[in-house]
Amino acid sequence: MKIYVNDEISPLKAVVLGTAEKFGGKPKLEEAYDPKTRENILADTFPEEDDLVEELDGFRQVLEKYGVRVYRPEIIDGFNQIFSRDIGFVIEDKFIKPRILKNRTREIEGIQFIIDEIPDSQVLHVPDGVRIEGGDVMPWKDQIFIGYSEQEDFENYVVARTNAEGVEFLKESFPGKEVRSFELVKSDVDPRENALHLDCCFQPVGRDMAILYPGGFKHKADVDFLINYFGRENIIEITREEMYRMNSNVFSISPEVVVSELGFDRLNAELTDRGLKVEAIRYSETAKMEGLFRCSTLPLLRG
Repeated sequence: MKIYVNDEISPLKAVVLGTAEKFGGKPKLEEAYDPKTRENILADTFPEEDDLVEELDGFRQVLEKYGVRVYRPEIIDGFNQIFSRDIGFVIEDKFIKPRILKNRTREIEGIQFIIDEIPDSQVLHVPDGVRIEGGDVMPWKDQIFIGYSEQEDFENYVVARTNAEGVEFLKESFPGKEVRSFELVKSDVDPRENALHLDCCFQPVGRDMAILYPGGFKHKADVDFLINYFGRENIIEITREEMYRMNSNVFSISPEVVVSELGFDRLNAELTDRGLKVEAIRYSETAKMEGLFRCSTLPLLRG
């Protein structure tokens, strides 16, 4: 299998899209891995399987409309396999098989049949002590953007998913890339004060633009870097409430086409005004688990 990903926006050729089939239903409160899932368990608004399956199928239809080859995980009964972004990611021609939350490790079994099609020399296994989830990792041309937590936060928050050792692993594995790390704000109880992954507060779109929620970053210097890098005029800044609703977690099929949530009225109008075609579909039930379009995709081939 040919794999290659060097940025977030090049024309998508092949992708793994998660599945909600037999996902296990509403978890117990103590099984919630993020504050938004926790919030919806407590409010008795946790999504139903049929609604999630329908939303993911709508996403699949849009991807296939643009000629994308869509792979789906093999179903593991009782496991939530919607968010395939976290269980693997591709940088250049390497597939990185990460270490993730212990309770989610079986999810990787669902895509092992895909990994088996990739030459062993192109599969990097993350070593003990290193934690990375794909939602924190964004290849962007000659750079890799990565969200992470320093040791104190990593040890204290379930929602801290990538550690400083993960940053070093990427630096060592991709010496030709400049790795830019950003420490993220974390909360296990308040979804409006939690950037679960980097793509929950930032994402490049189009050829030279980015969606940004400054409050998701611990350090103003990191926000300033991103604004200077893309240019103030190319930044679409979102509010705290828009971040909570996952406005930064759209998904680019190409530099010209972005998949977004039907209810993101302001963002969708802004993207359209800036020359992008927005494929707006319903994904609001999936968002109740603190993930959206980027979270449920694992791009294998762009170019």
